Amino acid sequence: MPPQLKADMNVMPKVVQGDLESLSPEARDFIETNAKLCQPECIHICDGSDEENKKLLDIMVEQGMIKKLNKYENCWLALTDPRDVARIESKTVIITQEQRDTTPIPKTGTSQLGRWMSEEDFEKAFNTRFPGCMQGRTMYVIPFSMGPIGSPLSKIGIELTDSPYVVASMRIMTRIGTDVLKALGNGEFVKCLHSVGCPLPLKEPLINNWPCNPELTLIAHLPDRREIISFGSGYGGNSLLGKKCFALRIASRLAKEEGWLAEHMLILGITNPEGKKKYFAAAFPSACGKTNLAMMNPSLPGWKIECVGDDIAWMKFDEQGNLRAINPENGFFGVAPGTSVKTNPNAIKTIFKNTIFTNVAETSDGGVYWEGIDEPLPAGVTVTSWKNKDWTPDNGEPCAHPNSRFCSPARQCPIMDPAWESPEGVPIEGIIFGGRRPAGVPLVYEAFNWKHGVFVGAAMRSEATAAAEHKGKVIMHDPFAMRPFFGYNFGKYLAHWLSMAHRPAAKLPRIFHVNWFRKDSQGKFLWPGFGENSRVLEWMFNRIEGKASAKPTAIGYIPTDAALNLKGLEDVNLTELFDISKEFWEKEVEEIKQYFEVQVNADLPYEIERELLALEMRIKQL
Repeated sequence: MPPQLKADMNVMPKVVQGDLESLSPEARDFIETNAKLCQPECIHICDGSDEENKKLLDIMVEQGMIKKLNKYENCWLALTDPRDVARIESKTVIITQEQRDTTPIPKTGTSQLGRWMSEEDFEKAFNTRFPGCMQGRTMYVIPFSMGPIGSPLSKIGIELTDSPYVVASMRIMTRIGTDVLKALGNGEFVKCLHSVGCPLPLKEPLINNWPCNPELTLIAHLPDRREIISFGSGYGGNSLLGKKCFALRIASRLAKEEGWLAEHMLILGITNPEGKKKYFAAAFPSACGKTNLAMMNPSLPGWKIECVGDDIAWMKFDEQGNLRAINPENGFFGVAPGTSVKTNPNAIKTIFKNTIFTNVAETSDGGVYWEGIDEPLPAGVTVTSWKNKDWTPDNGEPCAHPNSRFCSPARQCPIMDPAWESPEGVPIEGIIFGGRRPAGVPLVYEAFNWKHGVFVGAAMRSEATAAAEHKGKVIMHDPFAMRPFFGYNFGKYLAHWLSMAHRPAAKLPRIFHVNWFRKDSQGKFLWPGFGENSRVLEWMFNRIEGKASAKPTAIGYIPTDAALNLKGLEDVNLTELFDISKEFWEKEVEEIKQYFEVQVNADLPYEIERELLALEMRIKQL
């Protein structure tokens, strides 16, 4: 039941910072309507200043929500309620008139390509949650820009939230404040409403001083109204509404209507020893080394990699036919476990100032710790786990939550690309798909053409990860690494990708697929990965230049024996790495066919069906 409401729903809470009168009529109406509904104590319009940020951090320290990490400069640790630790796909919905606008209607069972909720059910859910939900709390108004302020590729949102943690994190992950309001003027914006769902006074004590309401958590997207409405979770992707909710689910729908692409992709620049540069975008499911690739230190002498973004790409063809990409974010929201000097030295150089850590372990000298940090603990230094308990390596459980995070400003990364904030974006010449496949899938192959490349993206599969609530090591379908993030029907999304080939003058990027994770019969990785992945990028770079040789196989072009530069690498078994087994691929084709038939059903574009048939024929001939 909603809390007892104040007698008069029309009373406006006082504004303690900022001026409602200076906002556009639409922005003011959005804030006033929701303030009357949610009934916060007061309203604070964020200006994005250092002074404001410091005050918010002080408030959170006072509330016991975060603590200062004395070992580093301006770094903070938040420990959440253990029931609020990840994106919750089962409670993340899209509301459209017809289910088919959101997902294809599956042949049997429920859709794995998004969750639809009817408008009626949403109205009911909204009305049992939001009235009075911010009582006793401050409503923060966060004007934010996805992408550089003023870029023709950027979009603006306004998030209303009762969580200071959200404000501090959004300030890192997006551009917020007064400059955004100036750029917005009377323009359109995406309306974002978020509440932790814990009005004051509390009915029951908080766990870890972390307000959330797991029983009633709901993350809803209303693409027709350009709205995102989130309740009950304070965690990252559920509460920082600029991230997956706006940058992928709402943006992919905007992109379809406006003729561009919003994708779950890193963007990197790679420069060869002659000084020639190319940009790639790459889609990998969570925990497949996306951030590691975006920030790689190449092992190849003379090559340089620079990072434009590690998670999301918004891409649009310009008038010359170049596919231009921006990173709509302003920070990194990276998975901490597994991040070390060995796996990602540039991330390590990025994250130890001005960072909010969530659900990592804390050391007694005011530092952080996690699985795979690869740092021995100094003598006498002890560890407190993310569950706030004393921890030793023989505890039998991890010290950091597998989905624990660092939230750090992108500008701190030592290899940010000089053009990472360029308003016109960077020109993409190659697109890479990939996943974690222990068996059967070669290190790298190139699609035969654009249509085949779209099929390769549609057929992506990978071992499941900790970023969502799935457990265990199952191979899941994750088309375009977008399965949890499609903002509309996946069949229509494929048709949209295919339509790019018909753009006048479009210079279509080459499409590749990689798998760094293939194992031998003993379960050992066949490829060293990390900085050595630059060898695979070198081959792709040279393919685009028309310089590297390749041979056609049933699944795509692979490097000829001498085309992959292995100088200085020992014990790499190319035969095993590139083996294409008829038996494996027959099963793979069967799995893909099943998935398309059941999940995409009547909405599968015939071009994709034809690509699948052609692959099946080629496998038969092996």
